[in-house]
Amino acid sequence: MNPTNTGVPEAVNTVLLVGRVSSGPETRTMPSGDELVQFRVVVPRPRQRGDTRTQVDAIDVACWSARSRTSALRLREDDTVELEGSLRRRFFAGPAGRVSRYEVEARKVRRHRA
Repeated sequence: MNPTNTGVPEAVNTVLLVGRVSSGPETRTMPSGDELVQFRVVVPRPRQRGDTRTQVDAIDVACWSARSRTSALRLREDDTVELEGSLRRRFFAGPAGRVSRYEVEARKVRRHRA
């Protein structure tokens, strides 16, 4: 990071999430031979005044490094997880043409102890 003259970094892409694993980790092998582990985390949103229901965000997570893959494979559905990573936009070919989606590329993954 290169801070500007104001001491504020020019760009930051860091995500810290604590949530519940809603789909267990799955290993995929890409055509290149690279492996990744994917899972989904559900994070409740803070309640706003007058809300009667809890709203959540379901966030896809991808683990590419050996360390993050190993940690992710220890997770089970309904575990509370803490992860650190970066937001990524992935592009791929879908039935109707080029498609994109956002996911968190996790660098650190650990089961959260309450």
